[in-house]
Amino acid sequence: MGMNGIILVDKPRDWTSHDVVGKLRGVLHERRIGHSGTLDPMATGLLVVFVGRATRAVEFAEADSKEYVAGIKLGITTDTQDITGNVLSTCDVIPDKNELLAALNKFRGNIEQIPPMYSAIKINGQKLYELARKGKSVERKPRSVTISRLELTDGQGCDYTLEVECSKGTYIRTLCDDIGQELSCGACMSSLRRTRAGAFDVKNAYSIEQIIKAAEEGRADSLIIPVDELFCAYQKASVSINDENKLRNGNVIKTRLNSGSYRVYSETGEFLLLGEVTDGRLKTIKNFFEVSNDR
Repeated sequence: MGMNGIILVDKPRDWTSHDVVGKLRGVLHERRIGHSGTLDPMATGLLVVFVGRATRAVEFAEADSKEYVAGIKLGITTDTQDITGNVLSTCDVIPDKNELLAALNKFRGNIEQIPPMYSAIKINGQKLYELARKGKSVERKPRSVTISRLELTDGQGCDYTLEVECSKGTYIRTLCDDIGQELSCGACMSSLRRTRAGAFDVKNAYSIEQIIKAAEEGRADSLIIPVDELFCAYQKASVSINDENKLRNGNVIKTRLNSGSYRVYSETGEFLLLGEVTDGRLKTIKNFFEVSNDR
C-alpha cells in the first residue's frame, strides 16, 4: 500500500505550488499528490499537500479559512498588485499610520473584491494571467469574500505589516491594492506568508529540505497526518464488518445514528469514508479506503 495522508509544507519563496507537488512526487515516489489553496511564487508558508488516496479530500479543504502575514507598501501600484510587477504609478504623499488604521476599518467583514488579472481564474476557458501577459484586460465580476480579522501589527513610513484572517478566494494583493486606492496614494503587497489554513498551522509544517532528508532516511511516513484529521469537526461513527463490506461496495446502510455528517471507521479503526445520515440511512459522501484499481 502506498503513502496516504496530509503533509504540511512550508513553501519556499520563488517556488510555485505546482513546483512543490512535482518535487514531492519524486521524493515520495507517489504520483497521486495534490494541494489546496494555491500560493503565488513570491509567497511563503503553509501549503497543505495531499498524498495518495488522501487527494480525494482536497475539495473539502479548499473552503477552509486562511490566515496570512502580509507586507503592504504605500505609494506604489503595480500591474500584478505586488512588488514583483511593473510599476504603474507612484505617489510621494504618504498617509500616516492613523490614516491607514482608519482605512482598514472599511475592509473588515463581508467585502467585494475584483479578482486580479494576474490570477489563475478562467474566463471563457482562458486563465486571466495568460491574457494579462499578452497585455490584455477583461472585465471581471466582483466576488464576495469575508475578512474576519485585519490588524496592523508593525511598520512605519511606506512599509507596514498586516495580519489577515479571511475566507476562501480572498486575494491579499488585491486587498493591499484596494487599501491603497482608499488612501489615494496607491499600495501593493510587498510580502506574503500563510500561517494557517483551516485546522492546520505553519508551525507544524516542514521545509522541502526536511522532507527530502526524512525520505532519504526512510521516515517520510512520520511526517504524514492521517486524512481524517481534516474532518475532526465531524461526528465519529464505527460500523460492523458486514456494514463495512456493504459500504465498500457502494451501498447505503441502515443505521440508528442521528441525521448529520459523520467520519466513518471500521471495527479495526480504519478510516473508511465521510458519510451522511438521513432518515436512518447512511450513504457515502466520499470514501478514503484503497481500492484495487487505485494505483
